[in-house]
Amino acid sequence: MTSEDTPPKVDTKTVSPARRWNYWLGGKDHFQVDRDSGEMIAAAYPAVRTTARQGRAFHNRAVRHLAEAGIRQFIDIGTGLPAPDNTHEVAQRIAAECKVAYVDNDPMVLAHARALMIGGVTTYVDGDLNDPGDILGSADLKETVDLSRPVGILLISVLHFIPDDGKAREVVRELLDAAAPGSYLVATNSTKDFVPPEVGARYDAMLASGAVDAWPRDHAVFSGFFDGLDLIDPGVVAMSEWRPEQQTRPAPAEVSMYGAVGRKP
Repeated sequence: MTSEDTPPKVDTKTVSPARRWNYWLGGKDHFQVDRDSGEMIAAAYPAVRTTARQGRAFHNRAVRHLAEAGIRQFIDIGTGLPAPDNTHEVAQRIAAECKVAYVDNDPMVLAHARALMIGGVTTYVDGDLNDPGDILGSADLKETVDLSRPVGILLISVLHFIPDDGKAREVVRELLDAAAPGSYLVATNSTKDFVPPEVGARYDAMLASGAVDAWPRDHAVFSGFFDGLDLIDPGVVAMSEWRPEQQTRPAPAEVSMYGAVGRKP
């Protein structure tokens, strides 16, 4: 991407998780700072591009499941840059009336979102997962999503940017408390549970130095986000193992991210 393509207010000198994820997925919406960060992480964890692709595949399977279960509205928080099989595209293949509120606070994501706005079925909210009350109270969200009816809440590859476990639980609980019975939570979070100790140690060193910003969680902590929900089989697993569609798939260590779907009773 060149400076001529840069939307206003975009910081081209600070790493953007959304742009870095786009780089790992093979997209074009990133700057040198994002590529440098992406390559640094890939040097320590070479399977990170596999993680990115598997994250997208998990997203697609989970959204299809919710749409097939009757969910017709979604809140996708930390949506990232548009890519093939956005949430509304996957859901609307099942039911054309599905509506989606996309939420992100990255100026480049919002600029792309405005260009791709589909009137009546999607909206884009400038919001931060750290402030769920602002998201839930957004007029843009309320125009598209009726919180008195079941909704699918997507927190894919975003919870691990909240380093404090207690804060992350509070955020998830506030979102779920506002959702009607029959709503679903779809979430992922990076983990060190599947990698050798030496790989985990390298990642810890990068966290301590500020070179990476995604905080891994173990099975017990991640499972806690789903307390009070009915977990959909197969429960909390490596996201490549959640209802896989291919017999041949990456090992959990090549994904290093938990995924799960739960329903609010």
